[in-house]
Amino acid sequence: MGTRRRGEELERAILRAAAEELRESGYASMTMDRVAARAGTNKNAIYRRWPHRAALGIAAYRHLSDAVMPNPDTGTLRGDAIEMLRRANETWSSPHGAVLRGLLAAAADDPALLALMHERSGADTMDRAWLTILEHAVARGEAPPTAAHPRVATTPMMLLRAEYAMRGIPSVPDDVLIEIVDEVFMPLVRGHA
Repeated sequence: MGTRRRGEELERAILRAAAEELRESGYASMTMDRVAARAGTNKNAIYRRWPHRAALGIAAYRHLSDAVMPNPDTGTLRGDAIEMLRRANETWSSPHGAVLRGLLAAAADDPALLALMHERSGADTMDRAWLTILEHAVARGEAPPTAAHPRVATTPMMLLRAEYAMRGIPSVPDDVLIEIVDEVFMPLVRGHA
């Protein structure tokens, strides 16, 4: 007879199972029954932690995001920003990006999912990574302290997402990524001096 998992161990198993379901079947096909079976637990254990499928879907996506989050350190803000956009662009067209695209598509028809996505966006892993590269630039003297602001940090990703929406494809040419950094982000950072 196996040892019963509890606490963080069980939570990690559930998140792994939900992330695998999202990758393989997408949010639309993810069910609490399938996640419970894959995690080797029961639905009650899941519902105690996540009250509905939307909450579990967002938590599983965040679990995936934490695992693939870039942390560039090129030594310059411009280099870090370009590397972040390149990695985000690669991720968007990867299976991980397909999970996010599926969640965004499902959010249009699922008010609970949309509300959770908006509610949790302030603590987004990517936003934290952008703030970190801004804080490193401040520490190196490349940017004024006022530039380490959430609105400044989220600007490159918002522009990248707009490019995906306008192009209708999950990939943006490298010259556009460089333009976002050189023509918008860097002047925005300098403007906060």
